[in-house]
Amino acid sequence: MKTEERIVVGMIELLRRQGYAATGMKQIVEAGRAPVGSIYHHFPGGKRDVAAAALRQSGQAYAELVTMLLAPFDDPAAGVESAFATAAETIEEGGWLNMCPVSTVAGEIADAEPALREVADEVMTSWIDAGTALFVERGIDESDARSLTFALVSALEGAFVLARTTRSPEPILAAGRAMGAYARSLANTSVTGSEDSTTNPSEKRQVPG
Repeated sequence: MKTEERIVVGMIELLRRQGYAATGMKQIVEAGRAPVGSIYHHFPGGKRDVAAAALRQSGQAYAELVTMLLAPFDDPAAGVESAFATAAETIEEGGWLNMCPVSTVAGEIADAEPALREVADEVMTSWIDAGTALFVERGIDESDARSLTFALVSALEGAFVLARTTRSPEPILAAGRAMGAYARSLANTSVTGSEDSTTNPSEKRQVPG
């Protein structure tokens, strides 16, 4: 693994465990197994630049994982419920460790570090775009697919906080059931709308008898 990769991976773990404010350069040096000079060589902005790279990398990995969990399912609702169930199992097996630091760090630095807030916004926007595209492929209207993706990200991130606090998978499983029901309602609406659009208008006006 290259030096800059070690530094970023080390920073991801630090952000997952303790957030941005509590992380100092000495810890980054130790986690990345690289001298201070090497860190500033690869990341001239120091801690902020390392954090930006860590957020982008962890955000991409998070998006790829969620997409991988949803992709095998043609039924959006079944995919959503399965993804949440897997997340609940994973976080419990991992000792309730923060699975993705992006949202946690974004809330921590939203006002204090505008540059990092923009990076978090960039990452989250990529999540929304990817999720929207995936649900559109499953037959959901684009605006509904976008709303569903926003709801999924919000529910999952909130459920992670509750699960880590209560040391229970129940919040994630409950959120999964709720989001599955929402996905099912949107999928049914899309199917009904499609059927209505293919009905001959003259047939709609016909009154039996």
